[in-house]
Amino acid sequence: MAKRALKNKKIRIIAIGAALSTGAAIVSFLPSANAADEKTPEEIMVMCNRAEFINGEKQSLRQPVGDNFLADTCDFVETKFETFNGPTVKQTQDFSNCEPNATKPATVTAAWTESVAQGQGTYSVTQQGASGGLFGFLTGAWKKHKATLDMTIKEATVSESELRSVPVGKVLHVEFTPKMQRMTGVWKVHLDARAASLGVNAQPEKNFEAPEVVEGPVVLGSAAGAPGIADGISKAVLTDC
Repeated sequence: MAKRALKNKKIRIIAIGAALSTGAAIVSFLPSANAADEKTPEEIMVMCNRAEFINGEKQSLRQPVGDNFLADTCDFVETKFETFNGPTVKQTQDFSNCEPNATKPATVTAAWTESVAQGQGTYSVTQQGASGGLFGFLTGAWKKHKATLDMTIKEATVSESELRSVPVGKVLHVEFTPKMQRMTGVWKVHLDARAASLGVNAQPEKNFEAPEVVEGPVVLGSAAGAPGIADGISKAVLTDC
């Protein structure tokens, strides 16, 4: 009887060892499965660009045969819109009134032109010239705000030509600080859950997000058909000779 009991004990130990071994295999498998679901922002945007619905609009397959949608829906959700001052740039040469015999202010013409670049999307599929319609959806969201420039226009320009007075013993130049706007948002990609079918595994619901930021100049109104004029503050700066 003693031998029989010992034999049974060995069997139980082997069974427990097998369970632990199987459990270890399951644990090591889970991280690799999760890693497979991880996507870079660019990969998420490729899925977005080939979603069946983008911002609620039904899309068509680019090739009727052998092509598939990569996601069920993709929506751009704006999270913040703000205005701020852009970098201050010196626009003119130095105008000096530093002659030893100078006795009165000098009058000069300070003329300058500055172009402020228009923003685009963060990703290749949300930039001008990209295939697909994501650039159009993004520029549509951008243009909903006042004083924004169509993203198909590369830049906004402002120019000025004024008579300026330079006091004796001073040097003058003109600086310009553009007013800027920033739209922050996120592209949300969604894949519906799907039940298993013949030869196809079940798919759980999946959601991915890619951040988006667009910056561009605040523009003033202009004549019909003409791009807006960049808004900002020009200032004459005086320094000692």
